[in-house]
Amino acid sequence: MSDQLEALNIQPVLVVFDPLPQARAYADETGLDWPILVDVERVLYRKYGMDHASFADLWGPRIWWAYLVEFARGQRPRRWGSDVSQRGGDLLIDPEGVVRLHHVGADPADRPDPKTLLAIVRSSDRERASR
Repeated sequence: MSDQLEALNIQPVLVVFDPLPQARAYADETGLDWPILVDVERVLYRKYGMDHASFADLWGPRIWWAYLVEFARGQRPRRWGSDVSQRGGDLLIDPEGVVRLHHVGADPADRPDPKTLLAIVRSSDRERASR
C-alpha cells in the first residue's frame, strides 16, 4: 500500500489528541511511519464532526466481530487511547485544499476500504488534470 501512496504522491498524516509520546507509541505499534499531528484541544476532531460515540457504537456487533477476527488471526486487540469514546475518521484533502472524502466512523471498526480511497485520489487527479 505504501508504494501506491507514494506513486500517487499521497502523504498520509496521523492526527491524534494524545500527547506525542503516546502518539509515537501508537504509530510504532501499528507500523505507521506517517507524520504525526497532535491535536490536544481536538480542534480538527470538532471541525470535522468526530464527536464522542455512544456505548452502543463502541460495543456493538461490528466491534465484537472485529475482535473475533483479530483473535482468530492470533492477534490481540490494540491498546486504546486515552479517550475510548472519541470517534475516528478519514479525510482526503487534495493539494488545492478540497475535501474529497469526509468519513466519520460510526464505530471503531468503521473505515473506508483502501481501494475506495485510492479510487477517489485517482479520480481527483484526473479531474484536476482536465482543468
